[in-house]
Amino acid sequence: MIQIETQKYEDIDLYAHLHPLLREWFRHTFKAFTEPQRYAVMNIHQRQHTLVSAPTGTGKTLSAFLSILNELLTLSDAHQLEDRVYCVYVSPLRALSNDIEKNLNQPLHEIGEMAKKEGKTLGIRVGLRTGDTPASERTKMLRKPPHILITTPESLALMLNAPKFKENLRNVQWAILDEIHSLAENKRGVHLSLTLERLQTLSPNLTRIGLSATIAPLEEVAQFLVGKEDEKKYRDCKIVDVQFIKKLDLKVLCPLPDLVNVTQKQVHGALYDLLDQLIQDHKTTLIFTNTRSATERVIHHLKERFPGRYDSHIGAHHSSLSREHRLMVETQLKEGKLKACVSSTSLELGIDIGFIDLVVLLGSPKSVARCLQRVGRAGHKLHDTVKGRIIVLDRDDLVECSVLLKQALEKNIDRIHVPKNCLDVLSQHVYGMAIDQVQGAEDIWNLVKRTHPFATLARSDFNEVLNYLSGEYASLEVRRVYAKIWWDRETGMLGKRGKTARRCT
Repeated sequence: MIQIETQKYEDIDLYAHLHPLLREWFRHTFKAFTEPQRYAVMNIHQRQHTLVSAPTGTGKTLSAFLSILNELLTLSDAHQLEDRVYCVYVSPLRALSNDIEKNLNQPLHEIGEMAKKEGKTLGIRVGLRTGDTPASERTKMLRKPPHILITTPESLALMLNAPKFKENLRNVQWAILDEIHSLAENKRGVHLSLTLERLQTLSPNLTRIGLSATIAPLEEVAQFLVGKEDEKKYRDCKIVDVQFIKKLDLKVLCPLPDLVNVTQKQVHGALYDLLDQLIQDHKTTLIFTNTRSATERVIHHLKERFPGRYDSHIGAHHSSLSREHRLMVETQLKEGKLKACVSSTSLELGIDIGFIDLVVLLGSPKSVARCLQRVGRAGHKLHDTVKGRIIVLDRDDLVECSVLLKQALEKNIDRIHVPKNCLDVLSQHVYGMAIDQVQGAEDIWNLVKRTHPFATLARSDFNEVLNYLSGEYASLEVRRVYAKIWWDRETGMLGKRGKTARRCT
């Protein structure tokens, strides 16, 4: 059954369930538990699938990790901590993965220092594996796997096909899906839902935890998170809905009073004058564009229009930049060394990037949820006011952003649409499972049907995918599309075809 959680625990009850070291660290670091934590921590402690929907900066990520750290500390005390992965944390962005790694290692270091005073050693390891992770680091993880593995959807799917690392994923106890709304609404989420179900096969006792700042409809997202026990019944899930407890200061700005009887040059000049004024009036400003090229263009024009002012106090952040550059910009933001940072979408999700007192959106973000997500980078602390400005440059944008702002202030979040029965994604996973090992088509069918995106998949469509992958349609060879698997209709077994298909390392 999927239902809204109504049981709220008092601080004294939550403290009673925490390991002494974790309790002491939490009391020293925070004044009290936040609302999401009061509703969610005990659910996760009791191994219930949980979806947490709460604003940015309200401690929802810690609500997921508190119970997990608590159990790992207990196992460490009893010398029962094994060399395997206990928790998989999945984020849609590499920048968010880097941030979570730092935010976990810091408290573990502080708790470790407290443990040393009592003559104890924690030994809890956190590891990061994304497309940026060097081969040498991956090899180290094989020898000594992290207890908490931070990764992305694509890297997790690859690890499930890696014969050596796959063994470290047996008996995973928790899977955390952060910013789940950004995954559920596209094919990355469909791909991840199949990956999670494959992980569930390896780890039958897996507890799934979903985190999101802005999301609707909650019930369908919960179904996406947990999947089905069988073709008829979804797994039980508790929904923690603690939305809109932060104050919003949002406005739509126009650089000129008249957008019709002006030249492009006038609009261009007024835009950068307005941007400069906003940046100078605040300590740190985060500017969002909608494309990578626009990110570079904004920085170029600011430096050109105001020589010397932004040479070393502004940074760019987008996924086309090198890992080293992105990490440098994130670090400078955290340390307050940048006056402004311009980003495409790579900093819009979940990242605690220090003190940002203003977020500027250049043009429409195209959805209420994305608008709230982006402006949520400002005022990241619990009781801070979220301050955001949307700058429009034409009449269409003005109308669209005004309506969008009204919906945001009235807390009307647009509903996401979960893609269904994506046969291209299904083909990818079937091929991956065939590469992994020889298995029955019926077993794969049952696994696929347990996921929410494929709950309504017809058996005929599934068989068509198998026919396609096994080269049933010979006419496709003219287009250089050849068989990738073999499928024995009599035994129902299938596996990879040829020696070119290989598993990851």
